[in-house]
Formats: sequence, structure tokens, C-alpha cells
Amino acid sequence: MSPLALPPAIDVLGTPLTPTTYGELLARIQEHAGQDQGHPVGLSFANTHIVSLRRADKSFRQVTASVDHFLPDGMPLVWCLNRAGAQLRDRVYGPAFMRHAMENARPGQTHYLLGGSPECGALLRERAAVEWPHFRIVGSYHGRCSDAGILGASVAEDEAVWEELERLRPDCVWIGMGPTKQYVWMARAKQRLGRGVFLSVGCAFDMHAGLQKDAPPWMQRAGLTWLYRIFHEPRRLAGRYVRYNTLFLLQILRQWIAPAHTAEAAED
Repeated sequence: MSPLALPPAIDVLGTPLTPTTYGELLARIQEHAGQDQGHPVGLSFANTHIVSLRRADKSFRQVTASVDHFLPDGMPLVWCLNRAGAQLRDRVYGPAFMRHAMENARPGQTHYLLGGSPECGALLRERAAVEWPHFRIVGSYHGRCSDAGILGASVAEDEAVWEELERLRPDCVWIGMGPTKQYVWMARAKQRLGRGVFLSVGCAFDMHAGLQKDAPPWMQRAGLTWLYRIFHEPRRLAGRYVRYNTLFLLQILRQWIAPAHTAEAAED
């Protein structure tokens, strides 16, 4: 059971989504960090891609087993949660939550950045020092990560990062990697470090470093962030979004229609 006192999860296609808000989530994280408990917490800002993949792929469900809370990162997930009675007004979008955390950082609590390019990391740390001085970044690693969650080009480089994390004991580790790698590394970190909050925030580093633009607010409210990103990165994202958005739609329609078919059969 997660030590964060968040509302009970609601199942959406086999993924337990936690219905919460930016303010509530940040407050619970800061409380946990402030108590310096020895219980690590893994958070995933999950979109329809993550939910659909977990539904369809048993191995991916196993990879994400270390996640304590899946947060509704996309508006379609919010609509599903509200259909189940959650009454949410907004999603909890990874990049937006990271900005919220930087703007409302609690002095004294510490943060570590993991992932992204060296250029991205330098720009993000420079901007954070000026705009969000209370967001205390005590360390970072920006480099490659293998599918097995090994950082850098050698075991020695990977071990150096672990030694730094064990020495710094950051309250929060922000992870900006691809979907599978970030969960593999998170599982290793929870076991080895035994404390802290691990947040997988995807492309948030690039956005806050100024290397990537986010969708305009009206597209985000309409659940069209994916369309904006396809337009700007068609080669990298078009196949993924078309495949998994379609899969999500088919999966959710099948789930909603199935009870009606069951009821009709019972009446006959």
C-alpha cells in the first residue's frame, strides 16, 4: 500500500488510475518527503498509450508493477474516470505537474533529474535556478539508459550514479525517459534506495528547458495534445499515437458495451 494518502484508484481497462488534482498530489508528496519516511513511492503520469499497452501486453504490465499510483495524464482517461463518478475537472499532466511542483516547491526539499540530453539538462537547471529558486536540484544525470535500466556506457558509470543518489538522498527523482526504460529503472531505484518519490514525467524536461513546445490550452482541454505532437514530430510519434489511441478507443468501447450485452442475454 502506498504511503501517499490519495483517493482510492478507479480501474480503467485494468490500470488503477488515482483520481486526484495537481494541488492534492503535490501536497501529499511534500508531506511524505518532509517526514523522511523509508518507503519509496513510484508515480506514473499515464496516458492512453500506457493504459492500452498495459491492457494488451502482459510483459509491460509486469514492467510497470513497481508503480504505486498511475495518474490520469490524458483527458480521455479523465472522461473515463468521471463516467465512474470521479468528478475531476482536469487531468494531472506530467509536464504541467512538474511546473506546478517547481513553482510551489517547499524550501529544503531536494530534487534529482534523471534523463534527457546533456544540453536539455543544462538548460533546465539554468532556468530552474532563475525562475524557481526554491526547487533545489542537488544532482542530475543526462545520458543513455539501456533496456535493462543500466545508465551510461558501462557498469562503472551506472554505479557512479547510484553512489551519488545514495549520498545525496534526494526527496524526489524526476525521470524523463521512454515508457519502458523509466519503469525498469524505477523498480531498481525503489529496491536499492529504499526511500524517496520517483516521478516518470516523459517529455517534461524538454518542455521546461525550452526545447519542445506544448499544445495550446484549448487543444489540451479537448484531449488533442496527441494531435499537436504528431504534427510536430510525425516520424517519431505518428505510428505510436495512431496505433494506441485506436486501440484504446476499441478497448474502452468493448468494455462499455459488454455489460449491455450481458444484460440483454440475461433478459432473454
